[in-house]
Amino acid sequence: MSTEPLRCAGALIVDDDGRLFVQRRSPHRRIFPNCWDIVGGHLEPGEDWMDALRREVTEETGWTVSHVLGHVGEYRYVADDGLARVERDWLVRVDGDLARPTLEAGRHTEFRWLAADELDLLDEHRDVNDGLIRRIAAEGFAALRSIGL
Repeated sequence: MSTEPLRCAGALIVDDDGRLFVQRRSPHRRIFPNCWDIVGGHLEPGEDWMDALRREVTEETGWTVSHVLGHVGEYRYVADDGLARVERDWLVRVDGDLARPTLEAGRHTEFRWLAADELDLLDEHRDVNDGLIRRIAAEGFAALRSIGL
């Protein structure tokens, strides 16, 4: 069994109003159940970061990545399942009907577009010491400001 952390790619999808797309994980999910999250997931064997990013956006929303606006950060954490992960996240624009994503059945239950002043929402159902998704979103909003969006 590998001792390397699992690699994950994440998409901070941004709309024309500078909001970020978040979706609620199903209450039956093994890690972060019933929590708000960004789009993303594990790299498959032989897959590179950008291919995984594009695949995950399409699988989780039905949209396609049109532009990668920039890298937000790299995050290392151990999830509820005890496995170490390294996650790289990017700001992206997508093509598709932004009012009607196709959420993965059984994996996500709802979505919303989050404004910079709504970060508190991301703490719902999270361990008080977690703060990971809130930090990622805050850094995403900071990256948006730095590129003038």
